[in-house]
Amino acid sequence: MTTYKESGVDIDLANKSIDSIKKKVKSTFDKNTLSNLGAFGGCYLFPKDDYDEPVLVSSTDGVGTKLKIAFLTKNHSTIGRCLVNHCVNDILVLGAKPLFFLDYFGTGKLDPLAFKDVVGGMTEACKENSCVLIAGETAEMPGFYKEGEYDLSGTVVGVVDRKNMMSERKVLSGDVLIGLPSSGLHTNGYSLARKVLLEKFSTDEYLDQIGCTVGEALLSVHRSYLSILNPILDKKWLHGISHITGGGIIENTERVVSASQKIEIDWSSWKTLSIFELIKDIGNVPTEDMRRSFNLGIGMVLIVEKDSVEEIDKYLKNINEPYSVIGEIV
Repeated sequence: MTTYKESGVDIDLANKSIDSIKKKVKSTFDKNTLSNLGAFGGCYLFPKDDYDEPVLVSSTDGVGTKLKIAFLTKNHSTIGRCLVNHCVNDILVLGAKPLFFLDYFGTGKLDPLAFKDVVGGMTEACKENSCVLIAGETAEMPGFYKEGEYDLSGTVVGVVDRKNMMSERKVLSGDVLIGLPSSGLHTNGYSLARKVLLEKFSTDEYLDQIGCTVGEALLSVHRSYLSILNPILDKKWLHGISHITGGGIIENTERVVSASQKIEIDWSSWKTLSIFELIKDIGNVPTEDMRRSFNLGIGMVLIVEKDSVEEIDKYLKNINEPYSVIGEIV
């Protein structure tokens, strides 16, 4: 006789692991959360009266091979935060604010401590983004994943009033590009970064050039820009927003401008983070490849009406958010 547990799936352990994180997950719930954990689906009372023409905006993503760094360092505390923040930023460029978030955690054999750290990070990020972690899926699939590894993805659902949708606005020639700093690689370019850095350094090796260990630099949390941009999303001088992910500054910003417009970037207008300089120098990576693979220290780009640069300058200085004028639309 062979049991499910003997085949590699321990339902009791999975249930205990989920029970251990229920209190944290419930701390993200708000007055519109109608379902409880363990239901077949998450139920959310849509606040339709808060909007004239509410538009639902959704996005699904993962964190790429940044997971490999978590496996090597056995530090799983930042991965969940990165996942939520990445998804929140993706709908933010359309002017949307998050309502709720769902996650998928797949592994061969569940490690309760790693699972708890990952979900703990997600709950922390959800609370910071005023977003409900409403439901998720935890899957054990023996033989499918390597021992000690897991996969992670997430889906966010948000809302924006149609009159405030960024896609309804028009980017104009002469608009100025305002770059907001990233905290590091965020969640892109890790295949290249790992190939270059891990052939020479261990993840626990401290490097003066970056002021921390290699693992700490690579696991830095992907920033959420929601709290920064939320107060100005309705400003008509804000013509567009670009989240700098895979493809770099140029390719991501091209997604929010017309085909007839060109993006001019002054690559010397901000100081590239030391982690990117290290990757470029150690790996002898061509400049063009660096620009397409990484954010190079700019995590979000705001496209602003030229005559309103003083207003955005005043706002960002008032909230102590550093920025760089990195280019323009021509």
